[in-house]
Amino acid sequence: MKFAIAKKLNMTSHFLESGVIVPVTVLQAGPLVVTQIKNKEKDKYDAVQVGYGKKKSVSKAMKGHFKGLGDFAVVKEFKQKDMAGYEVGQKIDFADFELGEMVNVSGVMKGRGFAGAIKRHGFHGMPASHGHDKPRAVGSIGQRFPQHVRKGLRMAGRMGGVGVTVKNLQVIDIDPKRRLIAVKGAVPGHRNGLVEIVSTGKVKPLVVQQATGKKEKK
Repeated sequence: MKFAIAKKLNMTSHFLESGVIVPVTVLQAGPLVVTQIKNKEKDKYDAVQVGYGKKKSVSKAMKGHFKGLGDFAVVKEFKQKDMAGYEVGQKIDFADFELGEMVNVSGVMKGRGFAGAIKRHGFHGMPASHGHDKPRAVGSIGQRFPQHVRKGLRMAGRMGGVGVTVKNLQVIDIDPKRRLIAVKGAVPGHRNGLVEIVSTGKVKPLVVQQATGKKEKK
């Protein structure tokens, strides 16, 4: 399974050879160093642990764990079915993603602060006609029984700042020299934020016709 840790640069428009304009997010995959190999016999699961970036100072425990490979700012694990070809100290400069390959991108959503139920959960709100005192209020939060608010009830509160995975984004363009990957659509996080890219193993042909948003008449 292909994987990468990348920095989110910006969004832009990409022109395909067919002339179709595709909105893409440009990600810069950083060089990774394998810091640990986990296996089922010892750790009960197979995974590759990698380090990314540099940190000014790390704890003695982490320095001992890295064993002179470097002081990494980020350490992540990626579960693998096939562990062949990985060894501690190995450098993974750029994952061999293909054009049209479908990937899952995980990151931390932008913090939105305290938000109401309409913005946070997409509620429709109260009817706007005939006058209304609270058109954006939550409304009823329960009934006489069970005489308390149920756990998990969607209400106003802090929005964002949580981990989000956007699935099945298509790789539109690749620049191996600059380690750039352009994926179709938006990915979570702010500019220069870190995201994880994991391949789904599926490859689809690039779109050859511009979407108009209109249904054809039969």
